Amino acid sequence: MFSIDRWQEIFQTIAKNKLRTFLSGFTVALGIFIFIILFGFGNGLKNTFKEEFLDDATNTLRLYAGQTSKPFKGFKSKRQIEFKNSDIEDIKLNFPFYLQYITPRITRYATSNYKNESNRYPTQGVSPSHQYFEKTIIMKGRYLNKNDIKNKTKNAVIGRLVSLDLFKQEEPLGKYISLEGVAFKVVGVFQDEGGDNEERIIYIPYTTRQLLEKSNDKIDQILVSFKPELGTKIALVFEKKLRLFLKNKKSIDPTDSKGIYVRNVAQRASENDQFASVLQYIVTFVGLGTLIAGIIGISNIMVFVVKERTKELGVRKALGATPRSVIAMILQESIFITTLSGSIGMIIAVIILKNLGETLDKFFIRNPYVDISTAIFSTIILIIFGAIAGYIPAKRAASIKPIVALRDE
Repeated sequence: MFSIDRWQEIFQTIAKNKLRTFLSGFTVALGIFIFIILFGFGNGLKNTFKEEFLDDATNTLRLYAGQTSKPFKGFKSKRQIEFKNSDIEDIKLNFPFYLQYITPRITRYATSNYKNESNRYPTQGVSPSHQYFEKTIIMKGRYLNKNDIKNKTKNAVIGRLVSLDLFKQEEPLGKYISLEGVAFKVVGVFQDEGGDNEERIIYIPYTTRQLLEKSNDKIDQILVSFKPELGTKIALVFEKKLRLFLKNKKSIDPTDSKGIYVRNVAQRASENDQFASVLQYIVTFVGLGTLIAGIIGISNIMVFVVKERTKELGVRKALGATPRSVIAMILQESIFITTLSGSIGMIIAVIILKNLGETLDKFFIRNPYVDISTAIFSTIILIIFGAIAGYIPAKRAASIKPIVALRDE
């Protein structure tokens, strides 16, 4: 089956039928190429959903104040709810069993200046616990501490890209930046795995932010983390109890869904992961359809090829070729074309996916990839079906009597 003469015959046949060979190979290469590309895009979609939560702790509840939609206890509807410092202390006092960390967050946009450099950044008034929620990594200096909160210091921790924007190559630690005309000392520089936007943030003590806003004690949102060992079910119980506690404290109708919003990051991450998996299955299904279409195309071409060579096969049988040798010849040719073309399609697809990187971010496809083992396995499957596609018509041709084959026009 693997004799030199047999291979010479195969190459001669390919050389004589260049167009037919090209169409056969192109069908195979295109089928595997599209399948691998679509499978990689499916993985890219999953990456996008996963990376949305990459830089955040997942055992987190985010509390937002909204407007009531129902009147309650003498209060009218559309009342704006506000969080205050006392809410932080009350949550600590009433939920010690569930609570791991808690922090307020007050977000404002401010123009920051250093010498001749100026830019506008989000500034967040936070407590030391906030570092846990955002998985902030300190590169230089330190994060905010309890003394900063207690003494309402004008200290700031700046993101890596803020440091590059304002200080260029200059050492930022100990220098003063201006935030809307107020001087803040840089005590730390951080990096964040969440990307560029997360590294263009300036953190200051939340008590200092409140002081700058005429000594009020209002808070935009509250971040609460529950103990990871409690598990998802207990966390949902905590979420429900916390929501009811705050509604009762703020005199909100228990059935009002708009007074206080609670975002369960863990639950949201799980839902997004499930959604991404469904999308990947859909994309993979479409890719499989393309692969099947390629297999059908190979089958049709091989049927045509065998029919075209019926007389040649009749001559071979008349000269003493056995049905087995006829089948082996056609099968070997089919496997060779399928293997070569499939491998080319696979290699091109893998290289393209490797070089796409973040170029498709705007289409929610981040770092698409495919495991080499998956690519090779799908190519092998295509080769097997290519062999079957060659075997079926070859077997039919081998069973035709030489005299009938020689009469065929």
